Amino acid sequence: MKAIAVRPGKSGSVHLRDIPDPNINSIIDGRGVRVKVLKVGVDATDREINDALYGNSPPGDDYLVLGHECFGIVQEIGPNVRNVKVGDYVTATVRRPGGSIYDQIGTYDMTSEETYFERGINLLHGYLTEQFVDGENYIVRVPKGLKHLHVLMEPMSCAAKAIQQAFECQRRMKVWQPRRAFVLGAGQIGLLSTLVLKLKGLEVFTLARGLAPNLKSEIVAGLESNYVSTQQTSLVDLAKRVGKADLIVDATGSSHIAFEAMQALGHNGVLVWTSITGGIRQTEVPSDKINLEWVLGNKLLLGSVNANREHFEAGIRDLALGEVMFPGVLERILTNPVHGLDNYQEMMRLLVEDNSALKVYVNVASE
Repeated sequence: MKAIAVRPGKSGSVHLRDIPDPNINSIIDGRGVRVKVLKVGVDATDREINDALYGNSPPGDDYLVLGHECFGIVQEIGPNVRNVKVGDYVTATVRRPGGSIYDQIGTYDMTSEETYFERGINLLHGYLTEQFVDGENYIVRVPKGLKHLHVLMEPMSCAAKAIQQAFECQRRMKVWQPRRAFVLGAGQIGLLSTLVLKLKGLEVFTLARGLAPNLKSEIVAGLESNYVSTQQTSLVDLAKRVGKADLIVDATGSSHIAFEAMQALGHNGVLVWTSITGGIRQTEVPSDKINLEWVLGNKLLLGSVNANREHFEAGIRDLALGEVMFPGVLERILTNPVHGLDNYQEMMRLLVEDNSALKVYVNVASE
């Protein structure tokens, strides 16, 4: 069957290839699920793997199938599968367990090992192919009423996890009632974080470079939140105008902005970094000032990567509520479809060249 793959370590190696059909019997406990892939989202991670910034092939292969944001339909189940049935719409988690205690209890997104296993990213093949087989534990049902949001399930899980982890850490405060949040970046993670925070009742300010009106500003407004162009108002100036944030989510992919955010966080607040920065940029920061304010202000810096099944399920619930609260808004994130695996070069062109491409996804097949 067809798949879009790269040769890790070789820049610009994305290509179309034939790979073996998956076998449901490869899941030895009878809990295998075979999924026909309908759509796969792609993002900066796929671009950076093709740029050879990171990523490794599975043992025994010299290629890595890309794609970690999947949406499909169940075609076959093993005899011991209980929670999904043939015909269900599903997505699948990305991270897979290693050997640490955290991996073994289901929190495989919190592994303590240096080596990690992620489908389409590191040591495991991804979903940019015609079908895949996986264990039932990693397959998550998607309600039929949300199928129009298809590839947003995985990025939504990352947003849900990042914010859930912030609230979990803040149990240290005994009572924590955040009122103001800054979201840095208005890509898919930033916009979905805006939704999660708004649903939690916070006043949300979402910052991005572009001047309003634009698609991102319209989506933010549709979520009843505040769009701020950094061309007009810097992060530090926004904090002076409206007050420092109780919670900041950085989703920019810029280490400079990630560190700048440390100056805009209020007392007892949490700054969550979700960005993966694969470059070598160095940034000068007022370290003495930040050190003093963070110690005296009991501030917390939290890194959040990937998500486990719990976060997928929480994210899907938030998407469902978001569709009721803000009908039609979230679908606008899905801007750039690519038709068929054969058009992998157009997929990469959109990721590399088209700054207006908010969400690129591949229509792999129809139902």
